[in-house]
Amino acid sequence: MLEEVRIQGLGVIDDAVLELSPGLTVVTGETGAGKTMVVTGLGLLFGGRADPQRVRPGAERAGVEGRLLVPEDGRVASRVFEAGGDIDENVLILTRAVSAEGRSRATMGGRSAPVSLLSYLADDLVAVHGQSDQQRLLRTDRQRSSLDRFAGEELGKELKRYSAAYRRHRELAGELEEIVQRARERSQEADMLRFGVEEIAAAEPQPGEDAELLAEETRLAHADGLRMAATTAHEALAGDPASDVEVDVAALLSAARSAVSAVSEHDAELSAIGGRLDEASFILTDAATELASYAESVDADPARLAEVQERRALLTQLSRKYGATTDDVLAWAEDAGKRLADLEGDDERIEQLTSETEELYTAMAESAQELTRLREEAAERFGAAVTEELTALAMPHAQVSVRITTGEEFGPQGRDEVELLLAPHPSARPLALNKGASGGELSRVMLAIEVVFAGADPVPTFVFDEVDAGVGGKAAVEIGRRLARLARRAQVIVVTHLPQVAAFADAHLVVEKSTDGLVTESGVVRLDRDGRVRELSRMLAGLEDSELGRAHAEELLSNADPERAHPAV
Repeated sequence: MLEEVRIQGLGVIDDAVLELSPGLTVVTGETGAGKTMVVTGLGLLFGGRADPQRVRPGAERAGVEGRLLVPEDGRVASRVFEAGGDIDENVLILTRAVSAEGRSRATMGGRSAPVSLLSYLADDLVAVHGQSDQQRLLRTDRQRSSLDRFAGEELGKELKRYSAAYRRHRELAGELEEIVQRARERSQEADMLRFGVEEIAAAEPQPGEDAELLAEETRLAHADGLRMAATTAHEALAGDPASDVEVDVAALLSAARSAVSAVSEHDAELSAIGGRLDEASFILTDAATELASYAESVDADPARLAEVQERRALLTQLSRKYGATTDDVLAWAEDAGKRLADLEGDDERIEQLTSETEELYTAMAESAQELTRLREEAAERFGAAVTEELTALAMPHAQVSVRITTGEEFGPQGRDEVELLLAPHPSARPLALNKGASGGELSRVMLAIEVVFAGADPVPTFVFDEVDAGVGGKAAVEIGRRLARLARRAQVIVVTHLPQVAAFADAHLVVEKSTDGLVTESGVVRLDRDGRVRELSRMLAGLEDSELGRAHAEELLSNADPERAHPAV
């Protein structure tokens, strides 16, 4: 709820602070004292249009600051935190400033915020009903949601069923549309993948085959040179069996071993050297044997060379398309096979999605039809209840009805558009609320609607300006009584000029102008019981100390006491 509102430089208000409380708070004062500026200030605070002409002459800007109590785990707090604002012990501070040049600035929880965000928060915080303010319930989407809550639990359950079917239908319909629209692209992709997979399968590449073939091709291409080198090396190590000349390394090493071996027993150091010569002899013998074997194995095979080169050319062609190595090509083929399986399953998926969307459409249509039926029933009850309220609010010939238009397209809330209509008298054609009533009448209509919606609409604070315009007597008493009943469920702030309405208040604020015609901070006074009697007497007789007026004021307060005795629920 609103705890406190400070208004500066707005109209005749120089600086005024309104301390607010739960229940019904009325704001009164003499004509021109600035009562309506209170409603104007609240409208500004919650995102209303910034009119620089409202800035008090001589002031640089008009400003409004509001202190609100909000639960830190609620939707409003969540939006504040998302925007970087802060809430301290459930207290949210909102500010709005309008310069004389028309510039507007807003803050929320200590952070600058766009004015549109204040308007967004207002939907969950306050309903301002003033003659020049945009009415919350004039929006058709709000009218539908309020009617749905008024309809009760049965419609709420049906709306949940519909919403679930609607969301699922949209998801599947979107997926189906995407698959169908991309069918040509996906078919082309499938053809390309299928060609690649078949080409790779036909070649039958093996892991690491490209590296093995490269090594084999290099060996075959240099077979003669390799064999000649092995033979020459073998002869150098072990000699040529066909030659009588022993100039090979093996013969020389054998001579060295013999020379050392003959005297090695006389010196340990020379004996160690002899051991290394023995080891060298063994290594030399192994190397000579391997060279001989290698020379015999090297075969210049032109046919095999051509075969290897042809195979390498095929693998190179694949690597240019699908991967740098044979292993990369094989990995591409595996991934392509999986993707191809997905693409080739489109027809089956399309059939499945088509069947599911048709079933969901049927369920959605049936649920939407039931929503329409429940809304029509609720609309009849609602229209009758508001019309009955208007009879007691000095609009005995007015009739409120609800027009439900069912369209062809499904939306998040069904197929229905809901619009509240007002016929001021029996011969008048029902029109939208803002077209069927004058400013004062519209405030009364809104009061009747809010009273009927009480408990169904979660807005915690209602503000009414001139809800009692053009009425008096018994009708004024009924207006006050209904405001008091509404205040049992929400905080209600009313600017009024009728004592019959003011008598029902839980808290009474009076706006007083100073001698220079301005309202200062001390000019907004919270009245005690005796002060209320004097103010009501002034409103009744124009005289604060009139004995007859005071007696009448006491009577009004006493008659209203039973309504105030009920605690808020």
